[in-house]
Amino acid sequence: MSVIEHLEALRRALIISLVAWAAATTGAFFISGHVIELLITRAGIQHAIYLQPAGGVLNTLKVAIYIGIIIASPIVIQQVWWFVSPGLHPRERRFILPLIVATILFFALGVAVAVFALPLYLNVLNRFSPPDVTYLPDLSQFISFVLLMVIGFGIVFELPVVLFVLGMLRITNSRWLYKRRPYFFLGLGLLANFLTPGADPLTPLIMFIPLYVFFEGTALLLKLLGR
Repeated sequence: MSVIEHLEALRRALIISLVAWAAATTGAFFISGHVIELLITRAGIQHAIYLQPAGGVLNTLKVAIYIGIIIASPIVIQQVWWFVSPGLHPRERRFILPLIVATILFFALGVAVAVFALPLYLNVLNRFSPPDVTYLPDLSQFISFVLLMVIGFGIVFELPVVLFVLGMLRITNSRWLYKRRPYFFLGLGLLANFLTPGADPLTPLIMFIPLYVFFEGTALLLKLLGR
């Protein structure tokens, strides 16, 4: 493809992604109030406040924007893979559809784990406050915290997709991954402790076990493919 053709393909991918996100955000605006209520209930918060006159509408819109990103992510991911596919060899293009499905599934799994771990986060953070101090949840800050956590978990759970793509592009391989297994083991353990803080040693395992299984599974898959 020429430079002009690449720019045209990029423009097409961006337009489709933006239209999908705008449509998903518009639809999500009507359910974002229920999502906020669900998150507050899940966090164990009895009562939340907002400090601006338009705070209720702005928070609802903020949640709708992020829900739109999550709902539109399958289309965005498909467009990203469609854009990079011309640079792949024919034998590599057969992995495009499985990679699209895997990217969506792992992102959704990360979002689910984030929602599951939400009360653990708040419980640990509140333990560091002085005894006579009470947490009064500000809705805007609470939503920003939850949305950042959800998107962060979704990105972290893309680890197997990233490792697989790097292996298919011959940037890395199964031998390199196995050789550095202790470093991945330690790094994933530290990451799990950071992402799922808890007073007990079992809580970080919620994150560590799937991440390490992803690592071993991806390394094994690359080995079976001769990479």
